[in-house]
Amino acid sequence: MRYGIFVAALLVAPAVGVAQPPAGASEALEKVCGACHSVETVTGQRRTRAEWQESINAMVARGAEGTDAEFALILDYLTTQYGPTAAPAAPAAGRGGRGPAFSPGPADKQVVDEAAANRGRKVYAAECITCHGTHARGSERGADLVRSEIVLHDRYGSTLGPFLKKGHPTQTTPAAQLTGAQIVDLSHTIHQEVYNTLRAALQIQNVVTGDPQAGAAYFNGAGKCSTCHSAAGDMAHIASRMDAPELQQRFLFPGGRGGGRGRGGAATAAKPVMVTVTPASSAAIAGSAITGTLVHIDDFNVALRDGAGEYHSFKRTPALKVVKSDPAQAHHELLDQYTDRNIHDIVAYLETMK
Repeated sequence: MRYGIFVAALLVAPAVGVAQPPAGASEALEKVCGACHSVETVTGQRRTRAEWQESINAMVARGAEGTDAEFALILDYLTTQYGPTAAPAAPAAGRGGRGPAFSPGPADKQVVDEAAANRGRKVYAAECITCHGTHARGSERGADLVRSEIVLHDRYGSTLGPFLKKGHPTQTTPAAQLTGAQIVDLSHTIHQEVYNTLRAALQIQNVVTGDPQAGAAYFNGAGKCSTCHSAAGDMAHIASRMDAPELQQRFLFPGGRGGGRGRGGAATAAKPVMVTVTPASSAAIAGSAITGTLVHIDDFNVALRDGAGEYHSFKRTPALKVVKSDPAQAHHELLDQYTDRNIHDIVAYLETMK
């Protein structure tokens, strides 16, 4: 495809405002865009003409196939039907055509423009803050916008705009008098608060809430941790190498699932799980035990890689003998024994090992 001609076609395509989608546009969208992802992924978004053009250009650069005419049709279609102020599409019918299917919103997410969010914050302070609160989490006078279905479905004012235009009460001027640009800016502000709330919820909170003395007693007593670890040996200064969340993850889920690195320390390689497999006497390698690093094991198959790096796979049968040696087995067994208090006490104790 002649990419330069395609870009030129985009630049001269009809302007926004066409009431009906161009003939054949939806078919072109299905053919070109549907080849790589669901059409709903595209139509769940609300973008300006320039933004849609940028998206299409990126897809062309990645290998999207179509004619210049098809791409021009797609641009017109997306601009008129899925622009920032376009009315939201009707919900799709559920399975078997029995009414609309519930959806939390489009598959994409609104990309917050910082400058627009800052402009929208002035509108929010003037019209919304008294009822909905500083961070849009609601008050006695207004709803929590972070959990609002209208906001969660909104993309660049697509659902927020029609709702406000119906005359929602505000602090000074009627919401219906807000301009389209103000609504888009306000959408950026509210979505920014939604994302900030999600980020705060995902941050690991303080896990050092236990009793270090009780943790030491469990470490050296009921937990039997001291049979494999030493506070003066392998555990010395461990709190200087790992922060509290990583310490907790590391002893709860050893073997790398805790992930990450401590403060200034390199990630510690976990000891591999070893397995010894002895085939049935009728097998080609009858009675020859093979030992190596476990690659995979389930109820049906077991695979390992021996010391020479050779891969072996076996179908599990009653006659196949499998002996697994997991250095972290004691940790796995403790998961059935720990109480929540035990876990926090151990973390508090490990934190003393600076």
